Amino acid sequence: MGITQPGILQDVPAQARYLSFSIDPNGDLQQALTNLAGIADGETIVVGIGKPVADALNASIPGLSEFPLLKDAPVEVPATNAALWCWLRGDDRGVLVLASRQVIEAVEAGLICDSIIDGFRYDIGRDLTGYEDGTENPKGADATDAAIAFSDDKAMNGSSFVAVQLWVHDLDDFLSRPQQEQDETIGRRRSDNEELEDAPETAHVKRTAQEDFDPEAFVLRRSMPWADAGYEGLVFVAFGKSFDAYEALLRRMAGVDDGQVDALFSFTTPVTGSYFWCPPIKNGSLNLKQLGL
Repeated sequence: MGITQPGILQDVPAQARYLSFSIDPNGDLQQALTNLAGIADGETIVVGIGKPVADALNASIPGLSEFPLLKDAPVEVPATNAALWCWLRGDDRGVLVLASRQVIEAVEAGLICDSIIDGFRYDIGRDLTGYEDGTENPKGADATDAAIAFSDDKAMNGSSFVAVQLWVHDLDDFLSRPQQEQDETIGRRRSDNEELEDAPETAHVKRTAQEDFDPEAFVLRRSMPWADAGYEGLVFVAFGKSFDAYEALLRRMAGVDDGQVDALFSFTTPVTGSYFWCPPIKNGSLNLKQLGL
């Protein structure tokens, strides 16, 4: 039996629900997490623990931090630092709606659900712009190496760290641009997903070429489109064995290092930003020993 939440390494599902929680200051946080551990299998429900939870329990989780504040960035990248994140995965939206109710009821003793976002897979795994997402994702053993933290400490071994952002697209703007301008914004041709050799330096592909960093900045992306009655965009999800690779990518995108902002910011805006620790699995349930549970 594996020690890693299996949903992390699996492909994105057809349907998803993302639940974000804050701590109820008058509640029983330990009871809430104990209840959650009893229903979260790490596959249909992937769980991330935020630093507010660790702090409230006086627990030390090596490597867990708050989402960074990029004070010197030319663009705004918000840090919202939720306490708990649950990624519900499946094929049937109705099943996910009922599962989300079960999760919310399980943790209501100490946590408050602040946000529910419905995600979905588009075509072969495209963003709503029509471009394939996660083309440079590591595969197989490389994916495991990039996303999973291995440790001699059984309470940490097999865990992962995940960065989550909600991005809101202005599709009226992007889709009204000439095709060449769209391709140059992304750095790939939408028609065949081939990288443009002469793409601008601000093209997303060039700003985030993971092998160009020192050390290389590989993360395992599991992002999915989302939409509601008024807005649409991307739930950006990046798993790593630490936050180092993601932070290198984020700083480059936001222009912190050289002042050149990723062209994605010309049509899409991040509105949330949180870091979470995804605990390992033990005997098919979340191993929350690192939290003292």
